[in-house]
Amino acid sequence: MDLNDCIKFANENPVCYVATVDGDQPRVRAFLMWFADETGFYFHTAATKSVYKQLKANPKTEVCFYAADTPPAGGRMMRVSGKVEFLDDAELKTRLFKERPFLKMTGLKAPDKLPPVAIFRIYTGEAHFWTMEDNIKESEIERISF
Repeated sequence: MDLNDCIKFANENPVCYVATVDGDQPRVRAFLMWFADETGFYFHTAATKSVYKQLKANPKTEVCFYAADTPPAGGRMMRVSGKVEFLDDAELKTRLFKERPFLKMTGLKAPDKLPPVAIFRIYTGEAHFWTMEDNIKESEIERISF
């Protein structure tokens, strides 16, 4: 297994769960990952949301991707632990607006009107896969650093 396997799995299963902390309280919510490539796992959120504030205060996160239909019984998941960075990049905002037309439902009309949208990526960390076969041998699972 290598980073390319992680990228492929994330892009094929973009619905994931993102964990943050709020003081001493863990928080988790579902996200639709935007894309993954060799530079990281990319997401976006509104800069007015709690998840944005939590990641700004503590950029450490863990994300869990899940494929229910992957044998054996119980599916397959990939956990990605790492640090996020926020990206203020005009080209990425334009691409986001083009690839995510549902953003227009929020009343936004153009990429230059996206200041409340924060793009972030998990740019460093480690990932590992898990199935029911691995249930009691978690410490033995191969970790993939990126």
